Amino acid sequence: MRRRDLIVGVAASGLSAWPPVVRGQQPKVPIVGVLFGGSAALLRQAFPPFLVGLGELGYRDGQDVTIEYRIAEGQYERLPALASDLVGRQVDVIFAGASPASLAAKTATSTIPVVFSIGADPVARGLVTSLNRPGGNVSGTTFLSIELTAKQLELLHELCPNARAVGFLISQAAPDAAAQTSRAEAAARVLGLALHVVTARVDSDFEPAFAALAERHAGALLVGGDEYLMSRATRILELANSHAIPAVGGIRPFALAGGLASYGASFAEALHQAGLYAGRVLKGTKPADLPVVQATQFELVINLKAAKALGLTVPPLLLAEANEVIE
Repeated sequence: MRRRDLIVGVAASGLSAWPPVVRGQQPKVPIVGVLFGGSAALLRQAFPPFLVGLGELGYRDGQDVTIEYRIAEGQYERLPALASDLVGRQVDVIFAGASPASLAAKTATSTIPVVFSIGADPVARGLVTSLNRPGGNVSGTTFLSIELTAKQLELLHELCPNARAVGFLISQAAPDAAAQTSRAEAAARVLGLALHVVTARVDSDFEPAFAALAERHAGALLVGGDEYLMSRATRILELANSHAIPAVGGIRPFALAGGLASYGASFAEALHQAGLYAGRVLKGTKPADLPVVQATQFELVINLKAAKALGLTVPPLLLAEANEVIE
């Protein structure tokens, strides 16, 4: 008999409940703990490539491996307790998505292997001692994030050339909020745009933020790269649409949720590699022997449906360059 539970922020799915006699006769099924700072909905969209990578090493979810999820739903302060819960469960490896979860996992255990996937320098974050020789019990994959802020603002300008004032929404809880803001301000100066920075720490901050953008006549919006904001994409886009403000984000799920466009590193590539690393760890490889890998693919997604609703014409060159066009 099998039982699948999902307790958002506290527990996970894929647990097998075998009768005691049968359990004793079965080989131990390894457990992968997943620690995620964003929402369950965002994880469902982004996570399949990890499962593919894991499966390529012979670990199929629900058959050869059990996966337990601990999901913070954007409340980063819950991550340390959720990480400790996974450690108490004695999982065989922890996959941690993004910097806050990765740091929480590293702090919670020095023995259980941790595989991360983050949009930041893991050496600067204190996760590993070097990219080639991570050391300790932690390794994983990285992808460019804040480095693409200027490119994302350029994309927004190309899509909304008449907007001379643009907004930049950033999460106050994002570890690199200051760096993202600084890059956005520098890019705006180069483009000759007036940049209005608004922040959000909790959901109730969104309405005042958009009211401020409307008051300043912002004609477009760039949403900063952060799990919390991407997990709230639906709410952000509801408010953006109500104010007729076109919005661009950094990951594909943002465009899928109704955003005008997204440009960023391929989550699919990074998570697939993380799944492969988790599988190698389960086969006995130590994280210290797995060099940190950087994702090299980037994806531009244009939501033509959203553009038409906003009365915008997407330049043909952008459409030709897009990896995906939503119609």
